[in-house]
Amino acid sequence: MRKTVLFICLLLVVGAGLLTFIVSLSLWWILAITVIIAIWAFYDAFQPKKAIVRNFPIIGRSRYAAEWLRPKLYQYFIEPDTDGRPFSRLDRNIVYQRSKEVNDTTPFGTQLNIYQEGYEWMNHSIAALDHHTIPEDPRVLVGGKNCKQPYSLSLFNVSAMSFGSLSKNAIMALNGGAAIGNFAHNTGEGGISPYHDKHNGDLIYQIGTGYFGCRTKDGNFSEELFVKRTQASNVKMVEIKLSQGAKPGHGGILPAKKVTEEIAEIRNIEMGKDVLSPPYHTAFKTPLELIKFIGRCQELSEGKPIGFKLCVGQKHEFLAICKAMIETGIRPDFISVDGGEGGTGAAPLEFSNSVGMPFIEGLSFVYDALIGFNLKKEITLIASGKIVSGFHIFRAISLGADACYSARAMMMAVGCIQALECNHNTCPTGVATQDNALVKGLVVEDKKHRVANYHKETIVSFIELMAAAGIDDPDKINRAHVNRRIDPNRTRTYNDIFPYIPEGCLLDKSTIPAKYRTDMAIADLNSFSAKFESVYIEED
Repeated sequence: MRKTVLFICLLLVVGAGLLTFIVSLSLWWILAITVIIAIWAFYDAFQPKKAIVRNFPIIGRSRYAAEWLRPKLYQYFIEPDTDGRPFSRLDRNIVYQRSKEVNDTTPFGTQLNIYQEGYEWMNHSIAALDHHTIPEDPRVLVGGKNCKQPYSLSLFNVSAMSFGSLSKNAIMALNGGAAIGNFAHNTGEGGISPYHDKHNGDLIYQIGTGYFGCRTKDGNFSEELFVKRTQASNVKMVEIKLSQGAKPGHGGILPAKKVTEEIAEIRNIEMGKDVLSPPYHTAFKTPLELIKFIGRCQELSEGKPIGFKLCVGQKHEFLAICKAMIETGIRPDFISVDGGEGGTGAAPLEFSNSVGMPFIEGLSFVYDALIGFNLKKEITLIASGKIVSGFHIFRAISLGADACYSARAMMMAVGCIQALECNHNTCPTGVATQDNALVKGLVVEDKKHRVANYHKETIVSFIELMAAAGIDDPDKINRAHVNRRIDPNRTRTYNDIFPYIPEGCLLDKSTIPAKYRTDMAIADLNSFSAKFESVYIEED
């Protein structure tokens, strides 16, 4: 095939040459084009890197064009409305429609297979309530007994997405929406940029392992810069990120092509290099040190709510953190639980697909552990993990959450079309890129209202679901309200799948449930490593 293509190219060059010199010199452009094609073919035939192109010069390049087109053609012309990944067309549509305040109802019944394993639904009540009698904006007060500046948090908020991963216009649209709708905007571990302050929306300042915004020149935590940053009136809470759903145990990634001079200055990093946050913190090394660090941050911030975020991995590590809370008497004001299915930016495939406990299991475990240590009443739980609709909020609260975050759905409210270009700096809608030519296409004044609309309409749908279940307060939602099909002929409530454990049962060895005994025995408040020495657990 290679020889055939080269021979044809030579024939074309000869033919074009004859045509030009015999027929008319004004046809020189035909000769020029054929010469360029011939040179291209010879380059392809002898380059060493791409076997297909080497064996099939020029023609082989059609494969790469097809690869580029495939996800776009598949998304718009082939995939069913219910099967898209990471988010189906049904989920994406509900965000787009609510953000634009257009009709979000559907005709002719559900498109979902309600007898398929994994299908979930909530129990309604014959004695349903009028949803107009329920407060329009249910909120939760975040702050323990030692918190001097508690914060009234919406049930639905913008999850952690950094400036750098997202464009300046996307950040301003999210923050502008938060200001209009009176909900919180998590900064992500990239720190607080001028664009987070543009509309004065409420901020949850996230601190990751890179300590951006409160970082010394050698990359460690700076108390002085932390105090300066948290004194801002729009910083309402501080979240210490231990791990995230996209790449738990890996650390954040910002590709070099997204590191502009402005981002480098905000983060105090070098340009031209990938920003790889370490997978561990240098400010603490043990569960006990983590809790003491939280206590210190509570003092430095003058009593603002301080919490931490994690994607659950090894259960004994979280139990060790709970032991440290009991030992010190220090409590985080809130804990954010991310699921292994989360993620808005760049992550290695193995980490996205195969690391981290999924949201449902992680959230239920953290809630039960806090109940078991009699800590839950002092700590607010925030859930994050593909939360798009009012039902997703209802489900998260049934598992133990007090409030929710959403990242990718908020991106879609800003204009994201799930082009899956987040890690290439080529996002066509200007959401996840630093290319100014693309960023200009995102008009902040329009998109901030779409973010606010999406938040408002989703809260409304959640309230209507509560009313349908005969519930007038989110605190009354429990695991018995949500069902899951486990095979075509059997269903279980979340209470059956994740049964509650008795309050305080993990404080006494004699009352520890069997499924917790091994993890409790190896949980060490002085180390995140398991304490296996001489551990023998007799199972029931």
